Amino acid sequence: MNGVDLYTDLRKKTEHLDYSVRQLRENARKYAQAEKEYRIILRKECLKLRNEGYPVGVIEKVCYGIESVANARYKRDIAEEVLNANKEAINVIKLQLRLIDNQIQREWNDGK
Repeated sequence: MNGVDLYTDLRKKTEHLDYSVRQLRENARKYAQAEKEYRIILRKECLKLRNEGYPVGVIEKVCYGIESVANARYKRDIAEEVLNANKEAINVIKLQLRLIDNQIQREWNDGK
């Protein structure tokens, strides 16, 4: 691979990294929103069960089986995994950038 190709790859990877960081912000916001919604629904259901006389020790376990709580938790878990995958993709792009940069440095030093 020649220097021009390496610089082109470097530029493309940098653009991809910029895009991924923007996506990270959006995915972090979606995760925070899903976490908020899950906690609100869980709290409401726990309070409802407590008012119905359920023993405190079983309320949380019972709540996890309530469909609205389970759906909110599912959405939260998906948002969390998307966020984690986004972070991992950023790390991979940064590694690729370092590899390309190292190759550019080798070619630059070999040219002297």
